[in-house]
Amino acid sequence: MIVMTAVVFTVVGLWLVGAVIGTIFKLVFGIIGGIFTLIGGLIGIVFGGLALLIVGPLVLLAMLPVFAPVLLLALVVWLIVRANRPQQVVSTPAPTAR
Repeated sequence: MIVMTAVVFTVVGLWLVGAVIGTIFKLVFGIIGGIFTLIGGLIGIVFGGLALLIVGPLVLLAMLPVFAPVLLLALVVWLIVRANRPQQVVSTPAPTAR
């Protein structure tokens, strides 16, 4: 019975040591993976921003025929509202003697 208990304790002890080592490996590789993920994300943001700066104006120019009627309608509405607005009278205060 004592030998059986010693064998069980040895197996359980080795199991716990293996679990702790596995947990440490998992933690270390998780941290390393997280660092690589952050670096990759930052690089992706930089190159994605550069691509957007290059492609964005081209896409806007390509979409101009689609947006032109809406822009012209907005321009006409703005001109009508501006023409019908009453003129603002700006009065300058009289100079005071000091």
